[in-house]
Amino acid sequence: MGLETLAILMVVSFFVLILLGIPIALAIAASGLIFGYLGFGPGLFALLPSRVYGVITNYTLMAIPLFVFMGVMLEKSRISERMLDVAARTMGNMPGGMTLAIVVVGVLMGASTGIVGATVVMVGLMAIPPLMARGYSKPLAAGTICASGTLGQILPPSLVLILLSDIVGESVGSLFAAALMPGLLLAGAYVIYILVLARLRPDLAPPIPQEELGSISAREIARDLLMVLLPPLGLIFLVLGSIIGGVAAPTEAAAMGAFGALLLVLFWGRLTFSTLRSTLRDTLVISGMIFFVLIAAQVFALAFRGLRGETLVAAMFDWVPGELWGALIFMMVLIFILGFFLEWIEISYIALPLMLPIFVMLQVDMVWLAILVTLNLQTSFLTPPFGWALFFLRGVAPPEMKTWHIYLGALPFIGIQIVVLALVMIFPGIATWLPQAIGW
Repeated sequence: MGLETLAILMVVSFFVLILLGIPIALAIAASGLIFGYLGFGPGLFALLPSRVYGVITNYTLMAIPLFVFMGVMLEKSRISERMLDVAARTMGNMPGGMTLAIVVVGVLMGASTGIVGATVVMVGLMAIPPLMARGYSKPLAAGTICASGTLGQILPPSLVLILLSDIVGESVGSLFAAALMPGLLLAGAYVIYILVLARLRPDLAPPIPQEELGSISAREIARDLLMVLLPPLGLIFLVLGSIIGGVAAPTEAAAMGAFGALLLVLFWGRLTFSTLRSTLRDTLVISGMIFFVLIAAQVFALAFRGLRGETLVAAMFDWVPGELWGALIFMMVLIFILGFFLEWIEISYIALPLMLPIFVMLQVDMVWLAILVTLNLQTSFLTPPFGWALFFLRGVAPPEMKTWHIYLGALPFIGIQIVVLALVMIFPGIATWLPQAIGW
């Protein structure tokens, strides 16, 4: 049996194991070990210890546990509850105002925590009952919550961007700077969609009556905004500004962010031993899962390259017409389809490195390519059947919000993400102008 045949069977076996319910990391490692051994015997894995050591001692990847700690700590402080309350009171008298408030909270929580599950669950628990009580469309409510909760995957400090910086060989600061405008563009596109829909169909997103909002003075609103929104914005500026401005390395900025999150929770009077213990436990679990997958991916990648899988990938791209644009569109479509079945971390560390040499040869701007991949990976959280944001919301949604409501509500936002992806693809300056302007 030829090596290329073994490479194809290895990929097929990986998907079969996933469909059988085997955990992702175990499926990656098992398929790589078995078919790599069949092709070359134990000698193929002589390089494996050094590759694993390179992962666990990578200085940039050390930022992951620190950013996870920062996000979990802010989530435990229940800051999103206060943000949503203030934003809803500020914009609730507008058509679609409550869903606009959810987008605002998604931007702030995404830029300060970046944890999709925590944001979707927290906002879902708080927002669904009042949205349904006020006559909001169930699909609109579900779609807005899921889509807003995933903004942390494109807005820095995104874990996706940290891992991609290691894969594409670009600095974390350049990717953070490049992702800022596309992330805000995506959030702005959500806002435009909600405003247009509320204007055309006000029955789907009615405003909150003024008598229900009560008489709140502009001074009180300004005070609430200052007290609730300014601290997390200050933390975001501290972390991102230090990285993008070149003042601190990502790991150093992540340490400042983790310490800043502790101070914020202490400021709000929520820092207890129980909160700290649960934060450390969740940080350990999330970080351990990420690094377990990264280590397992080294087994798969080593076996695939040894079985001359890269030759198969290159041949596959040779069949695609259109040179650069044909290859780029083909990769984007392939990543989008993989997002229906795999998580972003598996796509990033298994599929992307196999296709990357093609674009290095074509002299593509790796910063631009990384942002395109990140925008594409974000759709994987919303695409059925395995969209994690959909699962998270289904777990906390009341019985009257059916699964089909959640799936139907996600479809327009998937379309918006594809449109923004196309815009960044056609106009690379959306992503590249800020890194170039600040000298990255």
